[in-house]
Amino acid sequence: MVTYSSRAEVPENEKWDLTDIFPSTEEWKREYTKIEEMADKLTAFEGKIKDGNSLFEFLELREKINLSFKKVYVYAMLHVDLDTRDSTSQKLLDKASQLSVKVNSATSFFMPFLLNLKESTLKQYIAKVDKLNYFEDHLLDAYRYKDHVLSKEKEEVLSQLGEAISSPSKTYGMINNADIKFGEVTNEKGEKVELSRGMYSKLIEHEERAVRKEAYKAYYQPYVQLKNSIASTLSAAIKNNVVLTKMRNYPSALEKSLFTDMVSKDVYENLIQATKENIAPYHDYVTLRKKLLNLDEVRQYDLNVPLVKGVKHDIPYEEAYDTMLKALAPLGEGYVETLSRFRTKRYVDVRETPGKRSGAYNMGLYGVHPFVLLNHHDNIDSLFTLTHEMGHAMHSYYSSNYQPHITASYTIFVAEVASTVNEILLINYLLETTKDEQMRKYLVNHFIDKFRGTFFTQVMFAEFEKKTHELAEQGEPLNTQVFSEVYESLFREYNGAEVVFDDEVKYGWARIPHFYRPFYVYKYATGFASAMLIANKILEGDGQTKESYLEFLKSGSSDYPLELLKKTGVDLTKPEPVENALTTFRELVNQFSKM
Repeated sequence: MVTYSSRAEVPENEKWDLTDIFPSTEEWKREYTKIEEMADKLTAFEGKIKDGNSLFEFLELREKINLSFKKVYVYAMLHVDLDTRDSTSQKLLDKASQLSVKVNSATSFFMPFLLNLKESTLKQYIAKVDKLNYFEDHLLDAYRYKDHVLSKEKEEVLSQLGEAISSPSKTYGMINNADIKFGEVTNEKGEKVELSRGMYSKLIEHEERAVRKEAYKAYYQPYVQLKNSIASTLSAAIKNNVVLTKMRNYPSALEKSLFTDMVSKDVYENLIQATKENIAPYHDYVTLRKKLLNLDEVRQYDLNVPLVKGVKHDIPYEEAYDTMLKALAPLGEGYVETLSRFRTKRYVDVRETPGKRSGAYNMGLYGVHPFVLLNHHDNIDSLFTLTHEMGHAMHSYYSSNYQPHITASYTIFVAEVASTVNEILLINYLLETTKDEQMRKYLVNHFIDKFRGTFFTQVMFAEFEKKTHELAEQGEPLNTQVFSEVYESLFREYNGAEVVFDDEVKYGWARIPHFYRPFYVYKYATGFASAMLIANKILEGDGQTKESYLEFLKSGSSDYPLELLKKTGVDLTKPEPVENALTTFRELVNQFSKM
């Protein structure tokens, strides 16, 4: 495994080129000043929008500011993520956050103004000023929020409080990415070294149980030590969300989160119910794990180790990228050729280095290009992560190139579809091309474990969010004990009676950053179920599905998420997509058991 002790050691072609956004920090500062000046001009529109022309002038300036602000914010954010310890970058991000408050404050009057304007009057403005057609759908959709927008004064106060409201999330981010130090583990030379996240991802899959246990204990150590501090940040984040829910007159925090996407509460609740009703094959798989690992008992640190031993799967980054391109061939030459250029254009920051943000993500930036963060290790997990994130990157690329700015940003609800289609195409390619029967067994096992992590675990997280928000809505306290009791109960229910508990298990909630983005994780599961249907049809040679899927990638937010998916043949208002995914899981477990 290639490791780097500093960012300076990483080859240039494996690092982002952030000059694609701004040539220098000085240029960033100049753009920052321009946005401040434009924000002042926006404020001057308050009380002055009297006809279609003045409405267009306001909307045009607001969009110009939004486009510029995204570049300013993302430039600062990406610098911070490359080294969360760097105070200079952190200052840029703090300034960008302050600018966000100013911009939001300058526009806070608009929604109350718009919703006090008769819809018939707005339509007259649009009929008289052709240029308003660009904003028409966006403006008319705003009337859905009529019952949830506050007075101008209250909206302004909320915009001023934006930074304070996001403080729990920022605090957790600093704890999780910059401050946490994991315990020590023993390396191959018998030396004690500090555990890193990248190292943990390998050690938790180690064939030696003692190695897995040591890594598990070391990894959870800081979360257990900081459980009360982290519980405080999570409690504050949930309570903030509940307060905002009540202020904006939504029935519940869950329904508030679903409202923008026009997703009914039933979709969320049916996902949880269907998963629980079909959980038996997963419990069977845990039992099979216990048997194949020859264990008297299964513990959490036994759930990730591959069940097929003796399979070499070291995959250097360049080989991983080439393999991904071959696997995605069913999506067509245009898709593959575009994706192949991302590698040489430095759209990807590849390696794990000290202080770098953990995990992986794609950040699409309209008018520039996608930026993909990885913490790549030369293994099959990193191959799947690469393929997953490049699904997001291509979605961003297509939407930005085929949609105007106003509809280019796709919602999180559909985001996981693109990434998971890629993963399914990859697993299919690897299964088709390998002649090694042990490797085939390994890959089926790997896909089952991916399924577990992307579907079952995310549904469990979704139910944790639902239960903790409901407790907050009922005025119940949220603290370490409450979080741990809810998490432990769900973990036992989802993972079955075979799993024997270590004390660390119940603190699993403390290590999940997604809980600071309320009701986000369920979209992994619905995205996975949607992707299963789409990918399987593409692999069956359904040319119409392939074309409709590529159009879906180019659609951004030009329609509501459920409607966009229906155009690919997936209807999440019905049980079929989720039931199909769960049936596939059952078949995979049966197939692996026979192998």
